[in-house]
Amino acid sequence: MSKYKPEDIRNVVVIGHEGSGKTMLTEAFLKSMGEIVRMGSIEDGSTVSDYTQEEIDRTKSISLALSHGVHKGKKINILDTPGFSEFAGEVLTGVRVADTALVTVSAQSGVEVGTEVFWDCARQRELSGLFVINHLDKEQADFDRTLAELKEVFGSAILPLQVPLNAGSENFDTIIDLGLMKQLKFATDGSGTYTEEELSGDAKGRADEMLESMTETVAESDDELLEKYFEAGELTPDEFKNGLEKGIANGTIYPVVCSVASRNRGPLRLLDLLADYFPAPCERKAETVKAGEDERELACDVSGTPAAFVFKTVIEKHVGELSFFRVYTGQVTSGLEVKNSTLKGEMTKFGQLFYPSGKNRKDATEIVAGDIGVAVKMKSIRTGDSLVIKADNFQFTPVLFPEMVHDEAIHAVNEGDEEKISSGLQALRAEDPSFRIIHSAELNQIIVSGQGEMQLQILVEKLKTRFGVEARLSEPGVPFRETITSGADEKYRHKKQSGGAGQFAEVWMRIEPLERGANFEFASEVVGGNISQPFIPAIEKGVKQVMEQGVISGHKVVDVKAVVYDGKEHPVDSKDIAFQIAGREAFKQAVKNARPILLEPIYDIRVKVPEDYMGDVMGDISSRRGKIQGMEAEGRYQVINAKVPLADLYRYCTHLRSMTQGRGLFTRTFSHYERMPEEEARKVIAGYESKEEE
Repeated sequence: MSKYKPEDIRNVVVIGHEGSGKTMLTEAFLKSMGEIVRMGSIEDGSTVSDYTQEEIDRTKSISLALSHGVHKGKKINILDTPGFSEFAGEVLTGVRVADTALVTVSAQSGVEVGTEVFWDCARQRELSGLFVINHLDKEQADFDRTLAELKEVFGSAILPLQVPLNAGSENFDTIIDLGLMKQLKFATDGSGTYTEEELSGDAKGRADEMLESMTETVAESDDELLEKYFEAGELTPDEFKNGLEKGIANGTIYPVVCSVASRNRGPLRLLDLLADYFPAPCERKAETVKAGEDERELACDVSGTPAAFVFKTVIEKHVGELSFFRVYTGQVTSGLEVKNSTLKGEMTKFGQLFYPSGKNRKDATEIVAGDIGVAVKMKSIRTGDSLVIKADNFQFTPVLFPEMVHDEAIHAVNEGDEEKISSGLQALRAEDPSFRIIHSAELNQIIVSGQGEMQLQILVEKLKTRFGVEARLSEPGVPFRETITSGADEKYRHKKQSGGAGQFAEVWMRIEPLERGANFEFASEVVGGNISQPFIPAIEKGVKQVMEQGVISGHKVVDVKAVVYDGKEHPVDSKDIAFQIAGREAFKQAVKNARPILLEPIYDIRVKVPEDYMGDVMGDISSRRGKIQGMEAEGRYQVINAKVPLADLYRYCTHLRSMTQGRGLFTRTFSHYERMPEEEARKVIAGYESKEEE
């Protein structure tokens, strides 16, 4: 492939709510650039982007997919992302290395919650933006309504560059292009080509009216242009182009265009806009990197020392590990030795280089500043690593993944495979840090957490296909806590004689409750030498053992003060182990007599839904023992804030999606522990006692 300069590269991430047409738009781009002979379809699993078995089986995008092509001399890298909220980590990854966010919006559904959430991610990275109103061939497609929603939600920066003439019909093929001031008629053979026609009649009247408003918006992107516009009442074509380009670059203009991606009507003209008006990597602000507490800016310069950010790693059968990276300065060649400044400065070499399009790859001799590529079999490289020359020591800003909202316990199907599952999960997390693994000794479970049920089911599938180990998911345990509500006093004598030296210890102990969060206090009030001082730590050790193991439910004991105030010892048979046992049993009996209760973890949840679903969602929260804390409007959506026990949040994200037809999102954060209702606590205690009997 030809070598491209940074000014000839465009990095475009395609984002949008599920079902808005991102993958088919990518497919149409590749067809229009001559990268594929014919467009595939999602239904038969033949698209370039959705090539993994998991995506083909589910007929939906799951992973970020990188493709590329050339249009008007510009190399256009396309990062196609999933639209499901539980794969938000893939969206954030694409946004992290892009310069332009192309947002797909369905002309049927309009602006949806995913549109807003993913666009917010793009704006945080200050990407240039372009909105594509898609599905204009569908019944009930309404361009004007969708455009009005875009303006309502995203403000005056929304600027239509195109309007459709026959939307809402499967024969849709014509748009008014305000940049060209022409009528574009697209071929019906799927080639993506179009013919330009002069505007006339009502179409010309509408175009003239919109052009006047659009020209004023473009002029406002630059003070000098605005002055010229006020003086002359118009802009020359070059002035208009320069103003539009500047407005797009500084975020004061977000163009809106038309598309029927599945029929390849519109994407070819859209490629023109990307090539002509949207920023190259070298036109964006410099990348900020950190070395310890120091920050510096890294200019996009081919002549600089090489530095690259690994934004994704994938393991493919028969190929090995693939490292997807963007070069921010300098240029990378196969065999170049670099330092992994994220991983203790370990040295590695770039393997064979490729430009990928889905699972297909083209050889690359070098990847220059601003461009994106993939290297094969690099040593010890993980997602998020920074690769620099030996003399440098800075790191790139990592992808900030969303908080986890769904937990599952993962178990080996076959006995003895636990170690394989653990090592397999660690390998998968090196690829995809958007999920978390916790080895909980307290619950005796491996807990995996992520953005949704499907994400974690796919982990199980990958464990089987890649690592040959079968696993299953189940509802995870809840880390309840035990505490006491009154004081208690207990004595315990431990005596053991079985020939030879025996064991003897007697401990007198009282306990009392502490305020919530105080955890544990231990004290000795023994006087007169009834228990020698060296045995006191052994008693405390025994108490701490019980606090870890629990008394009534098998969960940790918290917020208790234990005081040893008397006891007895034997000059020969008293030992540390004897006092450990006596302390343990005295404490255990005291807890049982101190009116013990269970505490449960409470989470703050924030649920964002369209107003139509408010009643159902609030009723559902109440049914989960949740307490509504308040509501607030956020644009066209309502946000419900509530506190809900963790025990009642299992698979809530799946239920919310079902209840709101995919339009609801939620986040959760730990709040506090509080007393569990007696009826619920009895169930937990009974379950523990039943297991103990078994």
